[in-house]
Amino acid sequence: MIPFSVAAASVIYNKRIFADNDLEVPTTWDELLAVCETLEGADVTPIYGTFPEIWTVTQGIFDYVVGGRIDVRDFFDQLNAIGEDVGPDSEVSFQRTLAEPVQQMLELLPYFNEDASARSYGDGNTAMANGEAAMYLQGPWALVEIEKAGTDIELGSFPLPVTDDPADLRIRVNIDLSLWIPEQADQKEGARELLQHLMLPEIQFPYNEMALAFSTTDDAPEVTDPRISEMQPYYDEGRFYMGPSQFVPPTIPFGNYVQSIVLGADPEPVLAQLDSDFARLAYRA
Repeated sequence: MIPFSVAAASVIYNKRIFADNDLEVPTTWDELLAVCETLEGADVTPIYGTFPEIWTVTQGIFDYVVGGRIDVRDFFDQLNAIGEDVGPDSEVSFQRTLAEPVQQMLELLPYFNEDASARSYGDGNTAMANGEAAMYLQGPWALVEIEKAGTDIELGSFPLPVTDDPADLRIRVNIDLSLWIPEQADQKEGARELLQHLMLPEIQFPYNEMALAFSTTDDAPEVTDPRISEMQPYYDEGRFYMGPSQFVPPTIPFGNYVQSIVLGADPEPVLAQLDSDFARLAYRA
């Protein structure tokens, strides 16, 4: 496939709330917790959560914390190499490798809105549009929806810090749109013409600008929208990771497992179940 559009995601934040509370964008884990404490002390909801919708949990708090803590590609490469022997005694596993990042993820939960377990994605977008929270763990797709509310909210983006070293800061990326021609296509010549048309700079660049996405060619212009422009240096320097939630085979109910942890389940047996599911799937393959 030819990548057409890259969605870069990080923490969406309300610039006015930060300014009103004399807050700087945090670059370390301790600074992030301090920001949350300051916001709570000012009766401001630090982070808005929408936990009933599984994808907002996996692509949000889970991917941001875990993706920022581990080498995502290396982790899954090793898991796949170990295969059916994945478990508590293997060199890497969900319960061994992710136990600490998942516990760190849980440290953020007290700073979410108290009704996060009952709020939908639409509720989160509306709340951010109305200035009801300072931060939102969502990607640029949410910015497009928030804009529809027509408020004068001023938003920006920054990578969620999960270590005490600013050099570790990274953003989450995934290929949002790709172009491909199936082997079985019976009009390949016409398909190639369409593909070439879509990849023209005058087609690709305006689309991605509208969608708040990054274009994928060497000559792509830098993003200019202030809501996502703070991510440009990370994108340029390759300081990003693909969402770990996207590497788990869909036959494993991974999202349900992560959601259960966020809603109060003990992480240890859930991560052990993930190992068991992964090993069983590898055995069948």
